[in-house]
Amino acid sequence: MRKISTLLAAPILGAALSVAALPAAAEFELQAYGGFQTSPHSTVKGSDPNGVGDFNFTAGWEGKSFEAPPYWGVRGIWWRDEVLGFGVDFNHAKVYADDETLDESGFDRLEFTDGLNILTANVFRRFPSLERKWTPYVGGGAGVAIPHVDVTSSGGKTFGYQVTGPAVQWVAGVSYPFTESWSVFGEYKGTYSMNKADLKGGGNLETNIVTNALNLGVGFRF
Repeated sequence: MRKISTLLAAPILGAALSVAALPAAAEFELQAYGGFQTSPHSTVKGSDPNGVGDFNFTAGWEGKSFEAPPYWGVRGIWWRDEVLGFGVDFNHAKVYADDETLDESGFDRLEFTDGLNILTANVFRRFPSLERKWTPYVGGGAGVAIPHVDVTSSGGKTFGYQVTGPAVQWVAGVSYPFTESWSVFGEYKGTYSMNKADLKGGGNLETNIVTNALNLGVGFRF
């Protein structure tokens, strides 16, 4: 398993430098969101020496967004002005291998469900207008995947958090203020993560996962 300190250094340092560069009058916004998240198929390869052996197959993933633990996310954004902001986002996405994948692969469980956690440092761009209250925005960033790896085969059970590789995210949405401090927003959010996990018994598993989500959330500015 890769060292957390090494992989988290870049996004955390980037976020810290961004915050340090902000003017004293900058606006901070704290957001929380949930929604419906899916994930397309991806290739899964690796070795489970005491279980299924070497493997290379295509996995079908299910999101199950509203089943416990549900899909959710939080982010903080430091707006330098009306247009540009820098922030940190934690996204608790998740994926379950479907029944067909389990039957064909030989695994009893293959999940990142508590969750496929994505931590990123981000840049956001707003498009404000005096002629309307709602504001479109876009954003993107890079960071790391910290999934809860839940994999079971005849070789044993792997169950725990690991730092598995780099990740990126992208987002586009619209926010609407309903008080001076509070707003609601809707957005599309996508992530891409490269995951290389250690398995019990000296094995490993590697897969690159894309998630797509439609989110609804609330923001508080101060």
